[in-house]
Amino acid sequence: MDSQILILAVSVGLFSAFHCLGMCGGIIGALSMSLPPQIQHNRWQLFPYVLTYNLGRLTSYALAGALMAGLGSGLFDNLSPRFGHLILQWIAALFMIGFGLYLAGWFPRFARLETLGRPLWRAIEPQAKRLLPVKTPLHALFFGLLWGWLPCGLVYTALIFSSTAGSATDGALFMTIFGIGTFPATLTAGMLTAWLARLTRQPAVRRLAGISIIVLAVATLLVSISADDDHSGHFGPLHHHKHE
Repeated sequence: MDSQILILAVSVGLFSAFHCLGMCGGIIGALSMSLPPQIQHNRWQLFPYVLTYNLGRLTSYALAGALMAGLGSGLFDNLSPRFGHLILQWIAALFMIGFGLYLAGWFPRFARLETLGRPLWRAIEPQAKRLLPVKTPLHALFFGLLWGWLPCGLVYTALIFSSTAGSATDGALFMTIFGIGTFPATLTAGMLTAWLARLTRQPAVRRLAGISIIVLAVATLLVSISADDDHSGHFGPLHHHKHE
């Protein structure tokens, strides 16, 4: 996979930190509050729990990315070997623009996308709640594995991109790098909660993050157009066209 698409994946994760804090901050808070007080108030003892929770979440993202890439490759290669992936890449970029507008506060209806995953989440959530209180870092890993399937418009947008990867391995890699981009926010959520909460409520900061994601989406569209002009059937950095 080209380095450009890896930069895209980690950049989307980084710029969406404010959304991640809103979605996952409460979950990490519940994890932290379930721990003994001596661990809650000691950052060095709390860190392994937060880290393994996030590693579990990342594993779920990678699995979902592999599944989506496998489905996307088979579906669109059958429909149109040249234009199938190109169409999906445009759809993914448009979803990314929608998320940027949502993050900036200009398109609140984008949140409705998260309703797509609610049926699956209703089946998973009771199992995740049974893991509380968390007793060990390994326990936190399994907690993260389940909570990684929490409905999230940001994750769904990244998954649409991963479906154009061309192989399950590349799809998993894309979602892994995307998840790593969200690490700074989620790793510190349990330790700098008050400061981060104030920061995420700043409209100017949210608008800046949203605009940054929109710029990334537009850049993706331009690269897609360039790749098509070069007679490549796929988004150049993400999937290399196979010559007959």
